[in-house]
Amino acid sequence: MGFPSMDKILIVEDDRVSRFLLCGILQKEGFSIIENSNGTDAVEIFKSEMPSTVLLDLKIPGRDGIEILTEIKKIDSSIPVIVITGLSDVATVVNTMKLGAYDFLVKPVESNKLIVTVKRAIEKLRLEREINRLHVSVDTSMEWMLGKSPPIKRIIDEINNVAISDFSIIIQGETGSGKTFIANIIHNLSRRAKGPFVKIDLGAIPETLIESELFGYEKGAFTGAVISKEGFFKVANSGTILIDELENLSPLVQSKLLSSIENRVVYPLGSKKPLPINVRIIAATNHDIKRSVLEKKFRDDLFFRLGEFIITIPPIRERIEDIPFFAHKFLGEACSELNKKVNNLSEEILNLLMRYPWPGNVRELKNVIRRSVLISQDGEIRPEHIKFLIEEKAESGDNLLLPLKDAVCNVEKKVINKALEVSNGNRTKTAEILQIDIKTLRSKIREYHIE
Repeated sequence: MGFPSMDKILIVEDDRVSRFLLCGILQKEGFSIIENSNGTDAVEIFKSEMPSTVLLDLKIPGRDGIEILTEIKKIDSSIPVIVITGLSDVATVVNTMKLGAYDFLVKPVESNKLIVTVKRAIEKLRLEREINRLHVSVDTSMEWMLGKSPPIKRIIDEINNVAISDFSIIIQGETGSGKTFIANIIHNLSRRAKGPFVKIDLGAIPETLIESELFGYEKGAFTGAVISKEGFFKVANSGTILIDELENLSPLVQSKLLSSIENRVVYPLGSKKPLPINVRIIAATNHDIKRSVLEKKFRDDLFFRLGEFIITIPPIRERIEDIPFFAHKFLGEACSELNKKVNNLSEEILNLLMRYPWPGNVRELKNVIRRSVLISQDGEIRPEHIKFLIEEKAESGDNLLLPLKDAVCNVEKKVINKALEVSNGNRTKTAEILQIDIKTLRSKIREYHIE
């Protein structure tokens, strides 16, 4: 009595003795059996009962077995169908396998062979359903983080397709569009998920240090190298390395990076001994890297090595249907963070958000919603709150022809006045809005003679 399940098995067999024997063997294993002796009813019974497996005799009165198989696979292609046949029908069995049959059993069916085949069929079904469930779960999770617009759904499909491979990837997108998040997802869905995920931000490293940070260095390799240090490639071994702001690679480092990728080794500065590496490379850039290749600013051979697969994230202004989704999402997160209760965003506010170009993309939208929740006094986010926050950013580009100090003063004065207006003159709230301390605010008010 081995199988502690009540998986249903549909047995389509006209021979009463054979059917009795099949039922007896499988019932002892804990299966629930549905019998059918007439092929005419088999498909309707399958539709109503939706068994885990079907045992189908090819020679059955009332209907052709291959026709029944074809209809069952149309209803649910995942259900394993095990064909029962006589020795003379083996040639026909080949055709049934092409049509999607899981396996076949030759009469008289051996009990052990029957049990093993049925159990394997059900395990296969369970595994496929679990994989499908996980895919749905992962896709839903990615939609929650990335959006639900058609362009984002295409990117989610691309992520699912490329993650299981070991392709090198370039992710292109404007600042704040989610490049690092996507790289993390790809790593977590890959075979390297148990290995490290290492990000190196080339924009934050002085150009003269990029090579040593990537490849490491030996003690005494240069002035100040008092100890040896592993590079990012060594740290990321067996995992994934994300090279952010790819466009900042100098021609020399581009050349060395290409050599490392091709030979799967790195040479730390000051060492002639190669270090083997086993790393998947994901590169991120907010530039059109293909344009950089055409302009001879980036090596074409390195581009082809890194860009085995390219994911381009459209800015949020090109998928405005995602703006309300993110606005509501960030509203909930901000209310939780700041322990405030704020009503849902009005149509007027959503329209205002969708008209703004969001140069900082999703990151900027999140900041605006978060600060609008902070500003809110009575559980309402009003249009003037949103306008103030996005105008504050836009105004920083005004008065560019003035001396720098005067331009800064003009902008500061405008922003402080607007914040005081929004907070109804409450200086403590104004300081919170501007993210400065109250002492600094009072000093600025005196300096600019603000009433």
